Amino acid sequence: MRNVTKRRASPEVLEAIAAIVGGDRVSTNSSVLEHHCKGETYHDLEPADAVVFAETTEEVSAIARICNNHSVPVIPFGTGTSVEGGTAAPFGGICVDLSRMNDVLHVSREDMDAKVQAGVTRKQLNSHLRDTGLFFPIDPGADASIGGMASTRASGTNAVRYGTMKDNLLGLTVVLPNGSVVHTGGRAKKSSAGYDLTRLFCGAEGTLGIITEVTVRLHGIPEKVGAATCAFRTIEDAVECVIAVIQHGIPIARVELVDEVQIKASNSFSKLSMTVAPTLFMEFHGSPASVNDQIERVTAIAEDVGGSKFEWADDPEHRDRLWQARHDAYYAILALKPGSRAWTTDTCVPISHLADCILAAKKSVIAHDLTASIVGHVGDGNFHSIICIDPNDRDEVARARAFNSELVERAISVGGTCTGEHGIGVGKIPYLAREQADAMPLMWAIKTAIDPKNVMNPGKVLPMPF
Repeated sequence: MRNVTKRRASPEVLEAIAAIVGGDRVSTNSSVLEHHCKGETYHDLEPADAVVFAETTEEVSAIARICNNHSVPVIPFGTGTSVEGGTAAPFGGICVDLSRMNDVLHVSREDMDAKVQAGVTRKQLNSHLRDTGLFFPIDPGADASIGGMASTRASGTNAVRYGTMKDNLLGLTVVLPNGSVVHTGGRAKKSSAGYDLTRLFCGAEGTLGIITEVTVRLHGIPEKVGAATCAFRTIEDAVECVIAVIQHGIPIARVELVDEVQIKASNSFSKLSMTVAPTLFMEFHGSPASVNDQIERVTAIAEDVGGSKFEWADDPEHRDRLWQARHDAYYAILALKPGSRAWTTDTCVPISHLADCILAAKKSVIAHDLTASIVGHVGDGNFHSIICIDPNDRDEVARARAFNSELVERAISVGGTCTGEHGIGVGKIPYLAREQADAMPLMWAIKTAIDPKNVMNPGKVLPMPF
């Protein structure tokens, strides 16, 4: 693989693209470029040369072909919720905004699947499904696009029961670097036909091609939903409760850990009055009898490890407010330190090591004198530390970087990963090389075979140069 230098989009390239999509859908406005490179990230990033608003797979194909012919990078963009710099343009190029590709193409109630364009967001899809009795369960918190969620192999609060994005993908339409279009997978619930190309592109973060259509599994809306919070004396007690719930085979739908720092921030930001202590947010899905059985069993487990009385949110409005507070954790912690930006870590470890890793992280926050909270999808061992940093304070940024490095190295050392759901982007490249050292040559072989000119989102995922 050759080294990559700046490969700016020339006026000739922009004119060729404008001839296909129209000049009004090609922008070089500085504020538009800035918006498309940042996302929700702490990284200092460079914008693309232009943003193109595509509306069809055919347009994306034509854009890719033009860029490939001129060796100009192509950077896909969904809704801008990336936290690891996945939409930046370190080598210049064209940002392809897929947000206008937002049609729900097909829904089958009988087969419990849906086909959508990549720009459809998870909230939009579930709103469309409202009268079908079905829903799409992957909930990363942000209202991300389905294409972006597939590209980063997203997860979220429902993963403990419904799996992650890769578990709910049936097929993809992908535009390759040379402009050709491939359709992977299908609508069958299982297949042994050839290589699993759907999983190859899922999590590739746009480095192998641009996802333009996605076929996903749907699930039945549960007959009953119960939600509750339970405070614990210590982080260890809360994690011990989660481990016991998982080991007992209780099909809990969501179980989120929020530490006392985050509870204090969320009380202020979301106007709540929760006990300031390590707290589990839980949700139970199923028939009334099933949900009641789950609640009884989890309550007994929580009491055994010193959990407080459960606080229930039975009505949908109260339940939605509770989960919105969890989703707003990012903004709540930032409100503790006005003017700061968030550095969100994303390690995932075997659940047997979860308590030790979280406790070590909390001690490390203190040692590095940082303002940070801990939140996590603890049912699958994934947790985040949201660090408030002043990007102009070099010492604080250095301390945050040291904290993050310690966190990731600890996770990898116990068999975990540097990223449970946010992806590699530009921020986790060194750690991927450490975590998957033996697989790096194979990953580069795949990248080189599919994208020999390295035009698809270069500078992301894989270390440069090889």
